[in-house]
Amino acid sequence: MYGFKALIFDLDGTIADTERDGHRPAFNAAFAEAGLDWHWDPELYGELLAVTGGKERIRYFMQRAGIELEPDVDVDSFVGGLHRAKTAHYLELLRQGAIPLRPGVLRLWREARTAGVRLAIATTTTPENVIDLLEQAGEPGLSGWFEVIAAGDMVPNKKPAPDIFIYALERLGLKPEDVVAVEDSDNGARSALAAGIRALVITVNDYTLGQDFGAAALVIDQLGEPGSPPQVLAGDLGGWSLVDLAALDRLHQWVHRAG
Repeated sequence: MYGFKALIFDLDGTIADTERDGHRPAFNAAFAEAGLDWHWDPELYGELLAVTGGKERIRYFMQRAGIELEPDVDVDSFVGGLHRAKTAHYLELLRQGAIPLRPGVLRLWREARTAGVRLAIATTTTPENVIDLLEQAGEPGLSGWFEVIAAGDMVPNKKPAPDIFIYALERLGLKPEDVVAVEDSDNGARSALAAGIRALVITVNDYTLGQDFGAAALVIDQLGEPGSPPQVLAGDLGGWSLVDLAALDRLHQWVHRAG
């Protein structure tokens, strides 16, 4: 028996390197398809990731670049159309198997499922992106492992607001102290912490390395696999060679004792 009852995962950058391998190329494909000369290179995209949500990111880019549409063009429709096209390109990349899960993710999910620890996702991406990623991960029926998939516009405010985590907790019927959250970014960390989730693990990636993760209990580069341990950037893994339920239980107990 563990001190927590559920694991809540972010998706983009946490479960898979979707930003690097999926979303950025998909945005660029949508721009090209629309006849736009916009191109988001890796450096620019890293900056744009400070804004959560794809439509919001497009709007921010337009404002930043001083891009104005013709007076008869509705901005909401234009941005919405671009985002729908981007989603279609992204889903095609998923179906091609171009976006694998990050190390240790499926291993930890299997362990949780066996132990009766509940699984949930809290993300700003669309529900269809979540389902397609899970269904293409190579584990039959994987999306059915998740009791709650809180995604997209199910809440009024996206990360770093706490809304999506609060929604997931309400759907699970759990308190913040009942869960461990796994995120990859400062926006995600702020969102989880603002929802009262103090048992927070950050798995950084190329875009989020070096960000400020506030009071996150553990910052690592991956969850780890046998023979391939994670690098600990902040916090203490307690001698464990990878992040499993026992390591998370130790972290969960330490966080709540310290409080």
